[in-house]
Amino acid sequence: MTRSARSCASVGRTERGKVRERNEDAYLNRPEHGLWVVADGMGGHQCGDLASQLIVSSIAAIARYTDLDDRLVAVRECLLGVNDRLGEGASDRAGDCAPVIGSTVVALLIEGSRAVCVWAGDSRCYLWRDQRLYQLTRDHSLLQKLIAEEQMCSREAAEHPGAHALTRAVGGGDGLSLDLIELDVRCGDVFVLCTDGLYQAIDHQVLGDALTNRSPRLSVDLLFDQVLRGPAIDNLTAVVVRT
Repeated sequence: MTRSARSCASVGRTERGKVRERNEDAYLNRPEHGLWVVADGMGGHQCGDLASQLIVSSIAAIARYTDLDDRLVAVRECLLGVNDRLGEGASDRAGDCAPVIGSTVVALLIEGSRAVCVWAGDSRCYLWRDQRLYQLTRDHSLLQKLIAEEQMCSREAAEHPGAHALTRAVGGGDGLSLDLIELDVRCGDVFVLCTDGLYQAIDHQVLGDALTNRSPRLSVDLLFDQVLRGPAIDNLTAVVVRT
């Protein structure tokens, strides 16, 4: 665990789970740069791990901008570049991998009292504040689209055969649209970036209970212990950031 001049302590962890043959998740934990990333290679594609690792390594190589706005521009341009690289190389990799290689991504940037979250796909960012849990991101999935546009209830939408198909991802098409949310940071805020293998295996009560601990390491371990007691059918990754 490390602590930056921005008074953020953070811990990341990733596990293969009990079913998948390999781990297609990846994460970046850079509190000294006010930067955290979680990526989840698209399930069912043979090289999803390459996509998630490319996202993380590319963002990690970004110059150390001191200004949050400059850093945000660099992260967004980096993700657009990775999207183009994955698209351009798809035909070359077709002999070894599925033609489409992609990954979700969620990134958190913090500088002083400002925080910005940018994402594509269904990896999420949560905020634990004043004993309440808030989901900051909105999934880019058919499930969410059915709820928002078709006015289905969550139960009906979940029964759709393609409910968990992604509507956006890095490497998922020629153009990449990234969503963004900015908010003020308060002392004691706790952010969680995680893949669906974690949040789909636990409820919000369990997630919130784990975040009441002052130790990010303990919070992460409690979450993973809970998931790994169950089937753990997917890879799981989380980064906990305490301000």
